[in-house]
Amino acid sequence: MAYLDSISKLFPVDSWLVERLRQAEHASREALTAVEEVCAFNHLKVLRAFQDAGVTEFHFQDSTGYGYSDLGRDVLERIYARIFGGAAGLVRSQIVSGTHALTLTLRAILRPGDTLLAACGRPYDTLATVIGLGPRVPGTLREWGIEYREVKLDPAGRPDLAGLGAAVAEIKPRLCLIQRSRGYALRPALGVDELARIIGAVKAASRETICLVDNCYGELVEEREPGEVGADLVVGSLIKNPGGGLAPGGGYIVGREELVEEVAAALTAPGLGSELGAFENKRLYYQGLYLAPIVVREALRGAIVAASFFRDLGFKVDPLPDAPRRDIVQCLIMGKEEVLLAFCQGLQKGCPVEATTRPEPANLPGYADPVIMAGGTFIQGSSIELSADGPLRPPYAVFLQGGLSYPYTRVALLMAAQEMVNRGLIQEKWR
Repeated sequence: MAYLDSISKLFPVDSWLVERLRQAEHASREALTAVEEVCAFNHLKVLRAFQDAGVTEFHFQDSTGYGYSDLGRDVLERIYARIFGGAAGLVRSQIVSGTHALTLTLRAILRPGDTLLAACGRPYDTLATVIGLGPRVPGTLREWGIEYREVKLDPAGRPDLAGLGAAVAEIKPRLCLIQRSRGYALRPALGVDELARIIGAVKAASRETICLVDNCYGELVEEREPGEVGADLVVGSLIKNPGGGLAPGGGYIVGREELVEEVAAALTAPGLGSELGAFENKRLYYQGLYLAPIVVREALRGAIVAASFFRDLGFKVDPLPDAPRRDIVQCLIMGKEEVLLAFCQGLQKGCPVEATTRPEPANLPGYADPVIMAGGTFIQGSSIELSADGPLRPPYAVFLQGGLSYPYTRVALLMAAQEMVNRGLIQEKWR
């Protein structure tokens, strides 16, 4: 029995939706092939890094207490540095999220009186709160005397390179933050070539300004990484792309050796730095990184077909199905609150974990609006596993990301569409 034909026998999905998904896949053949080629390159890149580092079973052993002389941790950090284009790396399970990794880095590098310049407009909600732009909470950067400036995006949602260069020349910021993915903004993700142009504009105006790239959701999507085009620091989360769906938590910082060591000192203590930090379950971090290019490929396949499928059902999508992929996030514009809720609640029904849970909007720490989040993940909050979320504000966009396997993502997309059909929000006659 053909795979797609079996879906309607195993799951309560209308046959016409299955056929529309089949058509969406067929229309996306070229984009899907391009993803395969990038995955193959990146998988070999990771394999070579493992071999050159001399990884053995010994490196998977746990460390305890202070974590002194943890060779497995040190080798893993060298592999990360090589893959993501830095001289040194800090890879730690004690980092709880991408926002934590960025906050740790900003606090380590910036001093009272320094200026942080955002190159891509206002950062996403949780990082905006860290800076001091959101709800009043203790410990923000502004509270510690750090100035904040930003350069607005141009009308097309792209970085304003001329405006950025002028701002850097005038302000001479200590650090320029470059956010690769969109957050909850309706703007395109940044590719590595565009990151290179941004970094070039900053360095042309001020060689001393540190360029920090928030690489969340963008790892291993292209053949090059931000560190390979001049980023001084690259930061991300291990429950996103590089963890491969296996790393149970953590974050990474890669870049110039002296800067990475400053971040390590902020994580542990001055004088201790990267020498300390017990590390358990290292095999999952190694194996997750090794499999990450394949998992990213599966996520990208799901994103491409989701774009084609839901565009065919009448929704605006960004990026378009055949557009080059710069991260794993697919934005679908639902247009109405009830459609956004139906999508997320239907997607949840297709998950392997918490399939009977009904997600509801809630006020979450760091977010200005109620947010609905769907995703039955094995690792809490993992967004390399299939998940979808969006703020309850116009235009009611849902941000879909992840997917450990493409066949499962297909089912979840169909369940989301079926929920919308069941509630009378889309109909077969609308095709």
